[in-house]
Amino acid sequence: MVFFSVVIPLHNKADHIENAIKSIFDQTFIDYEIIIINDGSTDASEAIARKFYDKRIQIFNQKNQGVSVARNFGIEKSSGKFIAFLDADDYWFPNHLEELHKLILDFPNCGMYCSRYKTKIGTNHFKTPVFQGIANSFKGIINDYFYSNKPSRITWTSSLAISKEILENIGGFTPGITNGQDLELWTKIGIRFPVAITNKTTAIYNYDIDNSLTKRKINSRILMDFEQFKIFEKDNPSLKKFLDLYRIEYGLHYYIFGNKTKFNFYLKDVDKENIPFKVQFLLKVPPFVLQFLLKLKKKLKQSGIDFSIYG
Repeated sequence: MVFFSVVIPLHNKADHIENAIKSIFDQTFIDYEIIIINDGSTDASEAIARKFYDKRIQIFNQKNQGVSVARNFGIEKSSGKFIAFLDADDYWFPNHLEELHKLILDFPNCGMYCSRYKTKIGTNHFKTPVFQGIANSFKGIINDYFYSNKPSRITWTSSLAISKEILENIGGFTPGITNGQDLELWTKIGIRFPVAITNKTTAIYNYDIDNSLTKRKINSRILMDFEQFKIFEKDNPSLKKFLDLYRIEYGLHYYIFGNKTKFNFYLKDVDKENIPFKVQFLLKVPPFVLQFLLKLKKKLKQSGIDFSIYG
C-alpha cells in the first residue's frame, strides 16, 4: 500500500495535464501512485497522459459523467491510505506531498489536511488567500474551521489530502452536482472532524475565469442541497454564516440573470444579519447593471485586481 493516491479527473485539459503530471514526478515525497480518470475527453488529454511511462500511473476511461463521478471512480481504484486530489489544470510545488505527510504525522485523526496555496487569477497575476483568524505562520488544527473559511476557502481541492477510509465512510462526491460538489463534501467532513493546515505554500490553483457566463449556464446549474446541513447549523453559528454566504452567492447570481424563483429559494433561509451591506446594496440595483458589473469584475481579476462582495 502506498501512502498517497493522487487522483486526477481529466476532461479536455490537453494544455495543462503534462505540467500537472510533471509536478507530481518532481515531488520530494515519493511514496505515491497516480490515478487518472479520463472523463470522456475529446481532445488530446488522454494521449498526452499516456506519454508518461511509469508504473506508478494508472489511467482509466469513462464516458463523460462529470468530475464527481470521476473522482469517486479514482478513489475506488486507489490503494493509498490517503487521497491527494489534483485537478488537471493545477500545479504542485515539489514540497506538496512532503508537507502534507508531515502534517498527517504531526496531527493524526484529522478529517482533512490542507496546505497553503496561491491562486493564478491572470496571466502574470497571483493572489495569496487569507483565512480569517489564521496567521500566515500557523501550523496545526484550525480552531474554528467554518469561521476561518473567509474571505478565502481553506479547503481547495488540489491542496488537500483526506484518508480513503473517511471518504468511503462519508460517501464521496455527490454525482450530478455541477457546482459546489467539493464544497458539499468538505462541509460534511468539517462538521464531523478537525481540520489541520500547514504554514507552507505548496500549490497553484489555476482559477478559470468564465467570461461567457450566461442566463442559460446559470439556470442549468445543479447545486448541493443545503437542507442536509440545517440540523447542524442550529448549534453551529459559524457553519450557519459560512453556508449563508454561499446561499447568498448562488441567489445573487440567479438575481443577476432574472431567475427570481431561484433567488428567493436560496435567500429565504439566510439570516438577515449574515447579508453583507454590499450585497444589500446590490440587491437594489437593476439586474442588467449587475451583469455589466460582473463582467467588469472578471476583467479586473484578469488584471490582478480582485475583491469580494461577501464580507
